[in-house]
Amino acid sequence: MSKKWAISIPASTANLGPGFDSIGIALDKFLQVDVEVATEWKIDNLSDNLPIVPNPEKHLIVQAAQKTAQIHGLTLPACHLEVKSEIPLARGMGSSASAIVAGIEVANQVLGLRLTSHDKLKVATVMEGHPDNAAASIFGGFTISSCADNGEINVFHTANIGAAFVLFIPNFELKTEKARNALPNSYTRKIAAQASATANLLTAAFLTHSFNQVGTYMEQDLFHEPYRLDLIPESREIIIAAKKAGAFGTCISGAGPTLLSLVQKGTEEKFISNLYGKFPNFELTPVGMNLTGTIVSIYTEGSAVN
Repeated sequence: MSKKWAISIPASTANLGPGFDSIGIALDKFLQVDVEVATEWKIDNLSDNLPIVPNPEKHLIVQAAQKTAQIHGLTLPACHLEVKSEIPLARGMGSSASAIVAGIEVANQVLGLRLTSHDKLKVATVMEGHPDNAAASIFGGFTISSCADNGEINVFHTANIGAAFVLFIPNFELKTEKARNALPNSYTRKIAAQASATANLLTAAFLTHSFNQVGTYMEQDLFHEPYRLDLIPESREIIIAAKKAGAFGTCISGAGPTLLSLVQKGTEEKFISNLYGKFPNFELTPVGMNLTGTIVSIYTEGSAVN
């Protein structure tokens, strides 16, 4: 009996300012992968925002799927993948994490692995190097995650937050490696303590829906934003203009170059209207927090089961 799987993975933003490499939020933009077992690997790109990879074996989704199978001592059969994406590449919205999560889910479904969300996150973290984006894409909502030296993953997750955002998506890319290389190798104890305290305050404010305070702490990061903002033209001007237009606060999304403004739910279009034409190199896009995380639908002879 033939099966086809439809896998939907949300985009993500990470850090939210001072929550460096730990805070992740799932966003309502999606990578969609339709999967069926085939005689050879084949990938059909059905939208923009997707890499052109002539050899399917070198595609990140396939590599993540094969890595997952290898970890469990199994061989993954070839599959036909039909892929659509709303997540722009190299913009700080978790495009690589969503592809890795998609590949892990491909292996999970095709091989019947019955992986838990934590099992999936462990594999994703091995491939990504940090769990923040992948945790958000897997669990949905607001996540805080960490990876210990022994590989153990700890995750806090909640979907009980009514936040709304506007993305400033630029017409240029910023590779994660370049953004990483801009950071210092170490911080003084004073800076680390202050930055950590700001992250704690941000988390407490977010979990109590104190969005005015969240906005304040979003703009007080000391871990990465002071070094990355100069890599993003007009970023400092956008932060100032967004505040005047009604944002609680604005920060870099992940490693950038997209910027993310936290706004009052229901005011997204007014906020965008207030900034119309001021930053032509950026597309202003409203986006909600995704609450579902990864979703899989299984189709068997014309019927679908979620």
